Amino acid sequence: MNPLWIVAIIVGLIVIYVIAVYNRLVVQRNRVDNGWAQIDTQLQRRFDLIPNLVETVKGYAKHESEVFERVTAARAGMANASTVGEKAQADNALTGTLKTLFAVAEAYPTLKADANFRELQVELTNTENRVTFARQFYNDAVALFNTKIQKFPSNIIAGMLNFREREYFQVESPEVRSAPKVSF
Repeated sequence: MNPLWIVAIIVGLIVIYVIAVYNRLVVQRNRVDNGWAQIDTQLQRRFDLIPNLVETVKGYAKHESEVFERVTAARAGMANASTVGEKAQADNALTGTLKTLFAVAEAYPTLKADANFRELQVELTNTENRVTFARQFYNDAVALFNTKIQKFPSNIIAGMLNFREREYFQVESPEVRSAPKVSF
């Protein structure tokens, strides 16, 4: 066999391998992007529900203005966040203020019985569950992608083609990480 043919076959195999690795990296990157889009969609849904919830509670708890201001400020922080880290931090702040808002609602039995409030609370709870699942999907996709671009030999190809690690969506707040205390 001619040595030129051997070199051509080896080069061809290398090209095919690079193409295959590149395509797998693109698939993984798209999964990460899809995961982030799912989180963003659910965060937007929650963002849209909050004003209705606040207005419903305001009707019953007019003197709780500090709570409403904190919820409004946390919602604005969510709107201004652009990176994964900023959105995670804003999400943690918003989650904390919503817990406070629901604690205020507990003090008003007529509010808890209000059909609009109950419906909004159910919608918000469902949205929180969706956010949790979207975060999990996103973080799983990030783990697969980051592993792929770190493993040899795909790391060489990833570096040459400018694939960069993605950031996890992490909980920063210690209050959110800890289990709630229940006492009777």
